[in-house]
Amino acid sequence: MSDSAGVDTLLIGIDSGCLPVFERLFADGDLPNLEALCSEGLSIPLESQIPPWTPSAWPSMYTGVNPGKHGVYTFTGFDGYDFHVVSARDVREHRLWTLLDDHDRSSVVVNVPVTHPPDEFDGAIVPGFIGPENPDCHPEGLLSDVREAIGEYYVYPNYTRGDDTISDEEKLEEYRHLVGMRADAFRYLADRFDPDFGFLQFQKPDTVFHEFEGDWDAVREVYRATDERIGEVLEDCDPDRVFVASDHGMGPMESGEFRVNTYLQRKGYIETKKGGKGMPTWNVLRDDLREGEDKTEWEPGTVERLASIAAKAGVTTNKVGNLLEAVGLADVAARHVPSGVVRTGNEQVDFAASTAYMRSRTELGVRINLQGRDPEGVVPPEKYDAVREKLISDLSGVTGPNGEPVFGEVVPREEYYDGPFTEDAVDILTVPNDFQYFLSAELREDLFSSATEPWNHKLDGVFVATGEGIDTDADVDRAHLYDVAPTIMAALGVPYSDRMDGEVIPCVDDAGSQSYPSYSGADGEGSSEADVEDRLSDLGYLE
Repeated sequence: MSDSAGVDTLLIGIDSGCLPVFERLFADGDLPNLEALCSEGLSIPLESQIPPWTPSAWPSMYTGVNPGKHGVYTFTGFDGYDFHVVSARDVREHRLWTLLDDHDRSSVVVNVPVTHPPDEFDGAIVPGFIGPENPDCHPEGLLSDVREAIGEYYVYPNYTRGDDTISDEEKLEEYRHLVGMRADAFRYLADRFDPDFGFLQFQKPDTVFHEFEGDWDAVREVYRATDERIGEVLEDCDPDRVFVASDHGMGPMESGEFRVNTYLQRKGYIETKKGGKGMPTWNVLRDDLREGEDKTEWEPGTVERLASIAAKAGVTTNKVGNLLEAVGLADVAARHVPSGVVRTGNEQVDFAASTAYMRSRTELGVRINLQGRDPEGVVPPEKYDAVREKLISDLSGVTGPNGEPVFGEVVPREEYYDGPFTEDAVDILTVPNDFQYFLSAELREDLFSSATEPWNHKLDGVFVATGEGIDTDADVDRAHLYDVAPTIMAALGVPYSDRMDGEVIPCVDDAGSQSYPSYSGADGEGSSEADVEDRLSDLGYLE
């Protein structure tokens, strides 16, 4: 590596990074590089979007628009009642680096989620999470060059979450290795391409909370490794200015799990069936992605289809699981039975026959089965408003075992989204009260249960800015996720898109806005109003 790769502006993305976590680690001296950036620069909370999950929030950050304009709400997109795993094809708005390319600013982008397949622009990109292992990169053949330069590079851990054949220390060592590969790849590419803008994302600071259930020693190890690698990037690339941003925060989840579809079933909104493909989730494809397959759709295999047939005859996997647990064989079965069996072999929502349902818990909301929009809609358009108002009233009144409301907000989607893809969103947003409840879309006997995970996502992430031209004394006490893209463009002296929902954070001089051509992806699909009809864990917080 050379002494300086000449990066003008560097954005470091830390999934789930937030000031409460940072400050706890600062107190023990664990993060000297991040602590220096925060103490020397502007350091404020960064409010996330709804929903504050990785696959939707990172596209919102790098496009500067809400999901109603870019089109991605969660890990899955929906095709009628079926689903597919999202990819960059589903993000239908200009990316930060392609807008910079219009102004002759080059970029290097490493490990940012939902960037596969990659864009073509002046610079380089190595896609991250949700793409396949061995992803297509830009320029073509780049991944081989990276591996030749740094030794090896891969996207996903070399083990499956829940694998008890390797120790926690071995898992954490793999985390440290993954963090190191991201930094090494970025340093190599920055040196090679000499970009104006660099974007390096670290995913494992989020994953460690989910996999290790908030174990602070594990969190400390992963954050230490991340901070150390950030220090190497700063030293090697010597950027003129540095930004740090996260897609959301992380904190304790104290109120347990609330099963939305179980509640809707009791209220008469949901019909159920036995057998089928199960509830939408990207987890059914995670092993395929890890093995390098570029797949977005899942169909049950032979064992899953047999489980579906058995479920229709009344032999559900829940019943079998209870029997195996009684005789002490549940753990053995879990290691040898495909995960999809649990999906196809249980009672599940009959989407086509239901009035309203939660499709995916990470959408944070309820979809109405509307005639003329959904393939077998049962709610006539003239009754839509009344059904939605009744649902909002019912859900707003739900209280937990402690007597407190489960939801902080139950509102129409228009409260948060606008744009050509708003129709793809849920009809009603159900935002947990202070994000203390884990919402589940699974059907179970009880409405409530103990928390699936003791730590989970919070709205407040972090934004840090320091370096040349940064006003560290700016009168600003918080910012929004949508503000990151226009702020980065302003720092580079480039007008941001007038379609962006964010504003320039006043730590940099505002370069103004301008109109850019409507987005057109690889398939020529535009993001204008006329195109509305075109639709679309390993992390541990999906069902």
